[in-house]
Amino acid sequence: MIVKEHITANNQLILTVCDKEIIGKRFETSDLKLDLSSDFYKGREKTEKEIIKLFEQAYMINLIGEKSVKLGLKSKVISKKDIIKIKDIPYVQAVSLDS
Repeated sequence: MIVKEHITANNQLILTVCDKEIIGKRFETSDLKLDLSSDFYKGREKTEKEIIKLFEQAYMINLIGEKSVKLGLKSKVISKKDIIKIKDIPYVQAVSLDS
């Protein structure tokens, strides 16, 4: 999975985790658009263990793709009801109330 870490002006971590094979692609429905070609999603490959550690520090988490969303579910940072699909690509945005 590809991870991009963004730090806000308040020093909070916004984490983007995306399945490697869909980076650089675009998905669109009549009312939703997902453009994974921007630098916002282009980061570094990390292991599940590294990503889970980052989940604990993140204020906001964006998960895109089957593997990324599955890891979020496994780690209990999201629930199934949070998942939307854009052209069959699972997508979740979650905010931590603990950070």
